[in-house]
Amino acid sequence: MDKGYKIRDQNGLYFVTFAVVEWVDVFTRRNYAEIVVDSLIFCQKNKGLEIYAWCLMSNHLHLIVAAKKGFNLSDILRDFKKYTAKEIISAINNNHSESRRNWMLWIFKQAGSKNNKNNSFQFWRQNNQPKELITNQFKDQKLDYIHNNPVESGLVKRPEDYVYSSASNYSGEQGLIDIILL
Repeated sequence: MDKGYKIRDQNGLYFVTFAVVEWVDVFTRRNYAEIVVDSLIFCQKNKGLEIYAWCLMSNHLHLIVAAKKGFNLSDILRDFKKYTAKEIISAINNNHSESRRNWMLWIFKQAGSKNNKNNSFQFWRQNNQPKELITNQFKDQKLDYIHNNPVESGLVKRPEDYVYSSASNYSGEQGLIDIILL
């Protein structure tokens, strides 16, 4: 991993991105997206994850996160990625009505065979490129970037209309995940 992209302060505020290998559009299916949402909520309640912003797109997840005092952000994110990868691959494998099932599993198996850290499948790309958010300007820039991602992709006209995002929280509505407003 590049030295410039490392979580150095385990209690710092970070912008991270998790991308699916080969940018496979997995999260166009609601059941796979719900695994991510449920896992984020679990990490909040049980692992010390603080979520300030999030947006799940078709093939990647953006987060602004920190760890509560006494918790390790690197460990939380590692566990989140490991668990969601296992659960999503299992869900794909067991979903016999999934039209892309064989194709997706083949891609994840190919990616796993090239990575000596995996036994068989790889779902998430390895590098999260964590960027510590130290200045208010950088925080605002990343917050706007996250929430405008669905708008820029043409999925919605307004950020708060996108279900898999914290933009609704920032507009005063209740989102899928409770967050801490910046």
